[in-house]
Formats: sequence, structure tokens, C-alpha cells
Amino acid sequence: MRKNHTITTDDILIKLCHSLADVLSRATESHIQYSAMVQKINKTSLKPDIGCFVLFDGGFTGLVVTNFSASAAMELYQNYMLRMGFSDNDLAIHHTADDVANILGELMNQVVGDFTCKIGRELKISITQNQPKMLALHKQIILSIDTNLERPQVRRVSFTTANNNIFYLEFAMDKTEFIQLEPFEVDEQDPDTIFETAYIANQTQEISPNKNIKDNNENQDLLDQLGL
Repeated sequence: MRKNHTITTDDILIKLCHSLADVLSRATESHIQYSAMVQKINKTSLKPDIGCFVLFDGGFTGLVVTNFSASAAMELYQNYMLRMGFSDNDLAIHHTADDVANILGELMNQVVGDFTCKIGRELKISITQNQPKMLALHKQIILSIDTNLERPQVRRVSFTTANNNIFYLEFAMDKTEFIQLEPFEVDEQDPDTIFETAYIANQTQEISPNKNIKDNNENQDLLDQLGL
């Protein structure tokens, strides 16, 4: 008898960790990694210096919280802005600036989008989420999902930036298992990857003609100098 493939709560957590590390690494062009050890906790909370939360609903109900220290938030913000072409003079200098919260909120929105896309492809379910909310905090705030979870599972995972600044991911959802009853093909094509590949190809095509024009102009200038 064929053994059914099962996806557990912790498997879903791993997918979320992959999305968080991959998206932040690409966006900031730096190495973001997470701990192989996961901590079981009793409740989720927003903690200083900057906290973010996102609610999921649909195929499963869950709450995702990320807590950034001021140093981790500023490192991610600055790396992202510099990668986008901004100069040091254009950057905010304090983690409480609105610009820092806006950028981190946008990055978390990309993380959530990557995660929901992967979940949809791999588990064949659909989940929706609200817009990530970023808050600069001075005190801890306890968060809970406005629904009765029969067997709540709460986890905390620590992440490390390239400069060894620490931030945390907290994840709460009902204990669940997704059981694969029949085989199906997983679409390995990530839409974001497709768009990125197309964009690079388009940029390459635009650069090539410009390069040829520049080379032709340089050759003509040389011929003019030689009187030919």
C-alpha cells in the first residue's frame, strides 16, 4: 500500500522561513540565515524595536509576527535603499522614521506574497492575508488570533543578518496535517522568477543595440581623425 505524503505545521513553518530568508537576501543583496533550532512558545507578541504582524485565512488560519531590533531594521533598510540607487544622504538615520517602517512593510509584503504563492503551488490550497502592519514599539504587545484554535502551535525562529544582527519570526496556527491522497504535479515555475528572467533578457536586448551604436560611433571618429 502506498504511504500518503503528509505536510505538518512545522513543514509549513519551514516554507515560511525559506521565503523570509530568500526574499530579504535578494532585496538587500546580503546573506540572511535562520537557526536550525525552533523554539516552542506559548504566545506571540510584538516586541521592541520594530514589530510586524500578518494574519492568514483560508486553507488555514495563522498569525505571523516579525520582531526587529533597531540595528537589524536599519541594516535591512539601508542595504535595500542603497541597492535601489539611493545615496547615504537620502537615508533615514533612526529606526523610528516612517521611511524605515514603510520599507520593512514592503519587504514583509513581498515575503508574504512569496510564501502564499509557494503554498498555493505545493499544497494546492488558497490562503489570503491582510497587509503587513509595522509598528515602532517601546513595550511588548501580546497578540492573539480572533478565533478558537483547538490545538494551537506557536513557534519562534531566530534570523541573523550579514552583520550578525538578530531578528525573530513568530508563527501561530492550529496544529494540522495536509495529507496527499493522490499524486499531482507541482508547478515549479515561480511567477516572480519568470518576470525577473524576462526583465533581465529585455535589459540585455536594450543594452546590446546601444553598445553597437557606441562602437560604431567610436569607429567613425577614428576614421575621421585619419582623414578617411
